[in-house]
Amino acid sequence: MLIRRAAPLSAAAIHHIRRFSTAVLLQEVDAPPIFTYLDGFPRPDPKHDETILAIPRDASGKSISAKERKAGRVPSIVFEAEDGQHGGNKRIISVQSNQVKKLVNHLGQSFFLSRLFHLEVRPEFGSGEAVEKVRVLPRKLHLHPSSDAVLNVTFIRAPSSAWLKVDVPLVFRGDDVSPGLKKGSSLNIIKRTVKYLCPADIIPPFIDVDLSELDVGQKIIAGNLNVHPALKLLRSKDEAVVKIMGARVSDQRKSK
Repeated sequence: MLIRRAAPLSAAAIHHIRRFSTAVLLQEVDAPPIFTYLDGFPRPDPKHDETILAIPRDASGKSISAKERKAGRVPSIVFEAEDGQHGGNKRIISVQSNQVKKLVNHLGQSFFLSRLFHLEVRPEFGSGEAVEKVRVLPRKLHLHPSSDAVLNVTFIRAPSSAWLKVDVPLVFRGDDVSPGLKKGSSLNIIKRTVKYLCPADIIPPFIDVDLSELDVGQKIIAGNLNVHPALKLLRSKDEAVVKIMGARVSDQRKSK
């Protein structure tokens, strides 16, 4: 039985193999990370999941927008978030006034702007055919100053690969047991939202702020908020969001 030795590889072949191996490694390293919600952090309540229905618009402008509102529709825009906030690939659409108004009233304006929705663009309302199906994040909401009627909504497409700038609402808890508040001091809420750069798959519906151990004169700063480690704070970490304020000297004298 003859045993043949493999011919030695040429320098060119060795170089090709090395290049191929390096390319495979680079592909593995450059693969987009998969983000998931972690235990202990707020996540969207699935009972509030809803698909927002829309129809395309051929044109924009004040007169067109006025006609849309008169017909019970809200002129809207959906686009890509090229820098996390602004972008291109714009599609002008109209959504149903009663559906958006219901969502805003139910969730609250800041919570509506930090929640992902599925958006279906159809040729007309009542049609079962979808022109586009996409996950979106509401970016801007324009309400009438006196009636709170929804005048305009801007949406950003939110695929899993996107990083989006989000003003995440703060929810304050533990005020009933806060040592400082029990002493009669006042709660000074400085920020009700904090801006983060978030992977689209783990946008928090809100951030819990624990006041239960806060005493007079103490504060909580943005850098101390408990959030998913993948979120990137977009303001100074030393910026105060809430503080327990002691009573003024004049108020203390009046109480005596």
